[in-house]
Amino acid sequence: MYRLLKQEGRAKRGEFHTTHGVIQTPVFMNVGTAAAIKGAVSTEDLERIKTQVELSNTYHLHVRPGDEIVKKMGGLHRFMSWDKPILTDSGGFQVFSLASLRKIKEEGVYFHSHVDGRKIFMGPEESMRIQSNLASTIAMAFDECPSSRADRDYVQASVDRTTRWLGRCQKEMNRLNGLEDTINPRQMLFAINQGAVFADIRIEHAKRIAEMELDGYAIGGLAVGESHEEMYYILEETVPHLPADKPTYLMGVGTPANILEGVERGVDFFDCVYPSRNGRHGHLYTNYGKINLFNAKYETDGRPIEEGCGCPACRRYSRAYIRHLLKAKEMLGMRLCVLHNLYFYNTMMEEIRDALDQGRFAAYKKDKLEKMGAL
Repeated sequence: MYRLLKQEGRAKRGEFHTTHGVIQTPVFMNVGTAAAIKGAVSTEDLERIKTQVELSNTYHLHVRPGDEIVKKMGGLHRFMSWDKPILTDSGGFQVFSLASLRKIKEEGVYFHSHVDGRKIFMGPEESMRIQSNLASTIAMAFDECPSSRADRDYVQASVDRTTRWLGRCQKEMNRLNGLEDTINPRQMLFAINQGAVFADIRIEHAKRIAEMELDGYAIGGLAVGESHEEMYYILEETVPHLPADKPTYLMGVGTPANILEGVERGVDFFDCVYPSRNGRHGHLYTNYGKINLFNAKYETDGRPIEEGCGCPACRRYSRAYIRHLLKAKEMLGMRLCVLHNLYFYNTMMEEIRDALDQGRFAAYKKDKLEKMGAL
């Protein structure tokens, strides 16, 4: 259940009640594709850096170790020793990014595993069964993610099929949640809005899926090649047609600036690999811009990554030491950088929620962007 606590313009401050706890929104979900955050980050670490929701990937866990194995181990929460909410994305984006390896049909998609080349079929029912085996808190509907540069006729046909697939996902999840051996019989289902950069297709699709009364609504197929301005325009046009009393999730986004702009346009949930991926390469977020620890000027810099930061890296280690670890290819260097970046994102979301609580989000956003140089 989603409770809207406060609004400032279109920006929403809410809380989402799930079987694995209450999620305070807006929230950034920390991406652990294969049930772990890349960079040797443990679930204990996630608790220390204020993570509310962990996100894992249906396709990757289906390929390895196999969703049946995860089910035998008691589901994803028990498997990775994490008792807070988990969202699993449906595998749709990964399947459709394997353009040379897949064939789309009405029943679903035939494709080859990127790991061992074996042939796999995934459709709405298969995705729901895999996610039920994983027993995540929130499951995502299986959709097609068309290119932002696809032509209008293709996008329209794709969106129509995604709507039909959503109906099949909903029916199958209802069935699975009623089975005796289902680990999480209260698993929730989020729909995904598609339509590339065609605002009218997006709006029409939003209206159609809103009528289906899902637990939440995502906007997919953005941040995949279009400009930031196009993405913000699509959000402005689309979000008002999604239910205000349900959470809105912008998939795969993004930079701190993207998140602030998304919140302003009514988005509750975000996820992105940027903080962990950039961290592994020594690119670190701070309140005064991004720094690259590989730069020679940090070789003898005894300061923390950011003064006043409470993350495990900044509380104990210097820029010079972490730079040395990265240069020496010591895993600890990557780990400390990823922890810092995720802590930065999670703390920023906390600040956003506080600003919304206090009715000063517009001022907070302006100040944050100016300080960060619009990261």
